[in-house]
Amino acid sequence: MDKICPQKEIERLIRYALDQKLITQYDVIPSRNALMELLEVQEPYEGTIDDADINIYDVLDHLLDYAYEKGILKENTNTHRDLFDTKIMGLLTPRQGEVVRTFEELEQKEGIKAATDYFYDFSQNTTYIRMNRIEKNLYWRTHTEYGDLEITVNLSKPEKDPREIAAAKNAPQSGYPKCLLCVENVGYAGRLNHPARQNHRIIPLNLSGEAWYFQYSPYIYYNEHCIVLNGQHTPMKLTQKSFERMFDFVERFPHYFVGSNADLPIVGGSILSHDHYQGGRHTFPMEEAKELYSFTHKDYKDVKIGIVKWPMSAIRLRGQNRKDLESLSFAILEEWRKYSDEEAGILAFTKTDDGLIPHNTVTPIVRKNKEGEWEIDLVLRNNRTSEEHPYGIFHPHEEVHHIKKENIGLIEVMGLAVLPGRLNEQLEQIKEILKGTRSLEEQLKIYPDLSQHVHWINELISSYGITLSEEKAKEVIQKEVGVKFKTVLEHAGVYKQTKEGIEAFFRFMNHMNFF
Repeated sequence: MDKICPQKEIERLIRYALDQKLITQYDVIPSRNALMELLEVQEPYEGTIDDADINIYDVLDHLLDYAYEKGILKENTNTHRDLFDTKIMGLLTPRQGEVVRTFEELEQKEGIKAATDYFYDFSQNTTYIRMNRIEKNLYWRTHTEYGDLEITVNLSKPEKDPREIAAAKNAPQSGYPKCLLCVENVGYAGRLNHPARQNHRIIPLNLSGEAWYFQYSPYIYYNEHCIVLNGQHTPMKLTQKSFERMFDFVERFPHYFVGSNADLPIVGGSILSHDHYQGGRHTFPMEEAKELYSFTHKDYKDVKIGIVKWPMSAIRLRGQNRKDLESLSFAILEEWRKYSDEEAGILAFTKTDDGLIPHNTVTPIVRKNKEGEWEIDLVLRNNRTSEEHPYGIFHPHEEVHHIKKENIGLIEVMGLAVLPGRLNEQLEQIKEILKGTRSLEEQLKIYPDLSQHVHWINELISSYGITLSEEKAKEVIQKEVGVKFKTVLEHAGVYKQTKEGIEAFFRFMNHMNFF
């Protein structure tokens, strides 16, 4: 590799920022000076820059390599490199007020879609969303009786170096920002156990008369994956206002859906300490699922009510009057919270010396459907555990933990599996067994981590043999991982798609006075 010329890389970075409209011609000199100061460069580049497309990630890698060589970057680990390249991009990222002004002007002049198009591109161009990593994620679809489920294997989060883990453990603990969703993350320098956010910007929202904010997820799992977050660091709790806020959001962003994770452990999301929703511009398999049964309610005659054909237990409400849907949605949540059906294994509370522990809640999703109606799916959840299922009765059971052990949150509920990165290499190793390249025993000696998949591998060998072609082995593995994800969702469903399950579901619908 040629010796890195930091002055030239700085000029390429300036050219990139101009091309992506992160800076103007008036900003070139102060931006150059700031970058020269950070990288301890004394003189600017005097040559010309090729007009060919500039790969921002290559430029940043070159500057990081140079910074480490010169001792500016003290450690050459993934975390230290991420902290430093975000600092670099922060020097080229417009200020928060400028971004908000551009968004609101675009919304007023060209509409909300033009504003979100701008902000989504902006979030990628600043490398806040690292598309070079996200593009590595595996993705496929698997056909099932519920529709085509979506499968991703998440490779976008870099692995931690053992040195980083040790350093983070020994680093002074900080309570600022309080979590990854707090507004104070905007412009924050980061630390070993908290990502840098100098290139992060958010858009203010008024939801149900409260200050909320809109941003994109740095680890987008689907198109325009956004986060809607409370301006205050307050725990997640589904209330009447939750439904009002979600409908307010879709009122302003009708090309997006929005949904909330459940507000209880096990069935909830990964961050329950900060109230937030997730949304985006993506059609999930659940949205395309049909309704199995239809109902009406005497007090909500204009609301169409249905049970969705889905592995998890979903009630769908549709109609033109959003206030009716808000009111009925909250009524369903309130009744579900105190509803028990011992025959179906559903208990609303467990008595303890400290009082009653609640188990029932919902995962709600709001959207405008293709007919222009308001639509909300309410997925019934229960987080009770038992001796047989210590991780959760309505949670992925241990037999599928080799594929998916984590909570089934909003994204999985809608039919998109976000599977751990470890599967990338493990599935490749299993593929070699199905091709006959190595036996299971040989692979286990080389890759002991495969031991968690042994039962599944033997099932695959029994069904498909060990003489598959490369293409067929890949096809089989993708199909069977999708089948496992279907099983994961079925485990999480409080009412199974069986005669007994449907009858129990009907008991709750009758309890709600649906007919």
